[in-house]
Order: sequence, then C-alpha cells, then structure tokens
Amino acid sequence: MAHFQRTASAVWNGTGADGSGKLDGPSGVLSGTPYSAAKRFQNEDGKAGTNPEELIAAAHAGCFIMALSFQLSGAGFNAKELRCSATIDMEKGDSGWAFQKITLRLEGEVPGISAEKFAELAHAAKAGCPVSKALSAVPIGLEAKLISPSGI
Repeated sequence: MAHFQRTASAVWNGTGADGSGKLDGPSGVLSGTPYSAAKRFQNEDGKAGTNPEELIAAAHAGCFIMALSFQLSGAGFNAKELRCSATIDMEKGDSGWAFQKITLRLEGEVPGISAEKFAELAHAAKAGCPVSKALSAVPIGLEAKLISPSGI
C-alpha cells in the first residue's frame, strides 16, 4: 500500500481580530505567506491577501482536474486543456462561520469525447477526488462544460 504525507504550517501572533499570521510549506509556494482576519473577512474581492478558503478552493480545483485527467486518460481520451474554479460559499450563523457549499466550474477541451461522457467522467472525478472526499460534509456542485477547439 502506497503512503505519503504533506505538511504545511501556520504561525499566528496577536488576537483573532487584530493579529496576523504566516503560512509555510516545504514547496516554498507558501513561504511566509501572510494572512489575517481583516484580509479574510473585510475584503470582499479577496485580493488583499490569502485566506484558508482560497487555499482550500485552489486545492480542490487542482485535485479535481488532476483526478479528471486520470479519468479521461483511463477512458482513452487526452484532454487538450482543463480549467476549473472552485467557489466556496460561506455563511455566518449562530455558531460562527461555516462552509455552505462548494461549486466546481469546469471547462474542458477534450477531442473526440461526447458531452455526456465528459459529464460522466467529471462526476466520477468529483466523487473520487481526495479533496472532495475530505470536504464531503459540504454539498459540492459541479458545472461541467465541454468546449470546442475554437472556444465556442
């Protein structure tokens, strides 16, 4: 049985509302990446800095389209390009902030595949993706669109 681990770390200084933190990981992508409550909750467009939701969304989109690529190649198809965004809807309730749903929006250019087969394999990838499995307590939607080489 194959096994591996991935680790990232966070350091936080100060109070929840006024403090800030830094994220690190061995790849260097998160080398001292700053985050804070202000950047997380008081920044509608999300451009002031990263936050846990952005990182989870990126991980989900990346894992899902990699899983889909394996599904496609296993079925004899070679994707020219797969693009996916993951949107996490958050809501603040009586017990604090919580994920309400995640929406994966997929566009793929896959020569020779039907829209039905593309959707079937995309749903299989969503179900089998390790990040989807980890987030299964949250409803996960999928919008899949097969595009032609001309982008139509």
